[in-house]
Amino acid sequence: MSGSTTGCVLFADVSGSTKLYEVVGDAAAHEAIELCCRLFAAITDQHGGRVIKTIGDEVMSVFPGPASAARAAIDIQLGMTEMAPVDRVKLGVRIGMNHGPLVERDDDVFGDTVNLAARLTEMAARGQIITSVETVELLDPIQKMDCRSLYAIEVKGKEKQVGICEVLWTDTDDATQLVAQRATTDAGRRLRVVYRGRTVMVDDGHKSLVMGRDASADLVVADRMASRTHCEIERRQDKFTIVDRSANGTYVTIDGDSEMVLRREEAILRHHGVIALGHSRASATELVEFFCE
Repeated sequence: MSGSTTGCVLFADVSGSTKLYEVVGDAAAHEAIELCCRLFAAITDQHGGRVIKTIGDEVMSVFPGPASAARAAIDIQLGMTEMAPVDRVKLGVRIGMNHGPLVERDDDVFGDTVNLAARLTEMAARGQIITSVETVELLDPIQKMDCRSLYAIEVKGKEKQVGICEVLWTDTDDATQLVAQRATTDAGRRLRVVYRGRTVMVDDGHKSLVMGRDASADLVVADRMASRTHCEIERRQDKFTIVDRSANGTYVTIDGDSEMVLRREEAILRHHGVIALGHSRASATELVEFFCE
């Protein structure tokens, strides 16, 4: 079967799986992640969606429209909060969703709508549901009340920036407090960047930091895979955003999440993690560490 259609693509990605493998070993971690993926699939089915495929610890689904996808996304987040920790490791989920035209072929879907949904998932923090402004506009009026606008991102192949939003899913006082607390922890008042024993701050006084191989960079990283002006960290309101400007990509690992690769893209830095310029953390000898404080 092949053809064109429209739909809302949703990716649900287990967060914390890397740590789980380290703590409990392959067999127990695989079993726990499989349980999460079965939960994602069951909730997808309940809300009229269709699971397209499972890739490792991520499930990709498609829904007829954004309203049912958003309801499923919220139920997935709630379901994960109720899941017991595995040997003290609490798993979470990052969700990205996007509505638009799709190319359907051999029980799979392709196209820009899918690519943007995948990118929004990469940008989401644990416990977040991220979507586009265009998708939010198609939600039910009551659902729109639980959405907040974030910022705009550059998307390859699009002339205009794409506005993104967060779908909020916690509505009790305690949960709201947790969301506020998480936002504060995620951002902080300053970002401490450490490389080879040298510390550079991004804060009210210094709102950006350029990293790269060139001697003019704020932080010179001596890696042969790094571009001269490789990437930049910017303070935008209360968040720290890393923007890749390189030929080989910027590899970012945030504690508890799997490594993400930015290629002329950007992401929000949270908590603590490691940045590698031009190649994966696994093969890089030059690593930059960051702390949101």
